[in-house]
Formats: sequence, structure tokens, C-alpha cells
Amino acid sequence: MPLRFSKMHGIGNDFVVLDCRQHPFALTATQIRALADRHTGVGFDQLLSVEPARDPACAFYYGIWNADGSPSGQCGNGVRCVAAWLHRAGALAVGDDVRIESPSGPVTVRLLGADQVTVDMGEPVFEPARIPFAAAAAAKHYPIVVGGDTLQIGAVSMGNPHAVVTVHDLADPALQRLGPLLSGHERFAQGANAGFVQRLDRGHLRLRVHERGAGWTLACGTGACAAMAVLHQRGDVNDTVMVELPGGCLRIDWAGPGHTLWMTGPAAFAFEGEWPVPAVA
Repeated sequence: MPLRFSKMHGIGNDFVVLDCRQHPFALTATQIRALADRHTGVGFDQLLSVEPARDPACAFYYGIWNADGSPSGQCGNGVRCVAAWLHRAGALAVGDDVRIESPSGPVTVRLLGADQVTVDMGEPVFEPARIPFAAAAAAKHYPIVVGGDTLQIGAVSMGNPHAVVTVHDLADPALQRLGPLLSGHERFAQGANAGFVQRLDRGHLRLRVHERGAGWTLACGTGACAAMAVLHQRGDVNDTVMVELPGGCLRIDWAGPGHTLWMTGPAAFAFEGEWPVPAVA
């Protein structure tokens, strides 16, 4: 039977969303890679499955898979798309606060409009062992050798691991080489999303992200949260920051330790379709 799907995106970070509320998710990693292929499949950065909640305190669960078939713990743009998808399905109303479960734990989503969502992303985690990142103790800067260059990075988890590097020029061609190397660096036991951030002022950042398992992306919601959190920890930004990514802007609000971080941005439907699932293992 063909697989029905919704194609969505959050400021260019694109997804295939599957309705698995009645039928369990059953794609193999090989099938996920075939579906993700932008020439012979549908194409996406991440695959999202909407499923019954495991946690009785949550309304739904969503699974996340990268384009290479590997699982992911969290996806900021993806959770906004899940909320908009639930609204279209009649399961979430504008103005509702709903707890939904991700692979890395529950998050609260609030639908501000049919295509505008704010998400409680939890409190940023800076403890190296919990990221996970190999370091003796938590610090605001870590020197790390990447491809022969020594970078000063911030390391944080937003439900998935992030390396954040402050740069003066996002057009620097060296970033194209450093992004994949930093994503796969041995000090990140599970890999990392590599974010290169340019600080324009205390309320405005520009960002490019190389995502583990997906590559360079037009937008990364958790990457925007991570960049803001690292710079906020250093005292370089305000409690509210607009983060400009190649695909568009996200608003990030964080008052610091002891508070959860909120991300606000759009979610859009592109099209609905059917995909003939290949019979592969």
C-alpha cells in the first residue's frame, strides 16, 4: 500500500509527516533514506511520525528521523509542524496549550494561529556529560581542534547536542569544510549540530547550521535555541533575541538558569501525497 504523507516546513527546514496514530511506524532506515532522497524520493531534512503518547500526561508522541535514517532526540522546527499538523487534523485548537512527547521528553506547544506556534523547549543543558561532550567541567568556551584549526565553541543540549561557534562572517568559505567536521567530532559521542553564529547586536543573531544526519539546512530550531542560550550564558544577548537563518527568522526567549526557553515561529504545509514504499530491508 502507498504511504500517505504531508510535506511541511518551518522556515525552510523541511519534513515529511506521517499519521501513525492508528498504524505503528514501520519504516526501516533504508526506506527512510529512500524517502529522503530529493531526486528519487520525496526529500526532507527530517521525518516526523505522529503517534499515540507513551506518557499519559501527554496528548501525543512524535518520532524524529534524520535523512540518513538515524533517529533524533529533538527538532524545534519539527515540533511546530507537528502542532500545525494536529490543528489541521482537528486535534489542537488555536489558543490551546498541549503537552506532547518527543524522544527526548515532553514539550508544551501553544498554537498562536493556524501557522504560528510557540514551544517550551525546556531549560538548556550545559553539563558536558548530559550533552554528551567530552570535557572535564562545564565552561563557557571550549578550545577544540577541527580539521587542523582550533575553534572556541560553546556546547549545549536542547534535547540534542549542539556545538556553537561565534564568527564574524557567515560567508567565510572555511565554514563549509568545518561544519561537517565539527558535527562528527570525536568529543561529541553522539555527533552534534554545528551552529555558526554572527552576533549583530544584543537582540539579533544570524545563524547557519550543519545538522548531524541531515547536513546544511535552511533552518534549525534547536540550533537557534542553542546559539541564543550559549551567547546568553556569556552575557552577550538580551532575554529576547531574533535569530535569522537562511530560511527565515525565529524568536527565542530565555530568562536564564532556572527558566525554560521558548521558541516562536511559523509552520507551513507544502503538499500532501502518496509514496510507493519500496520493499527493502
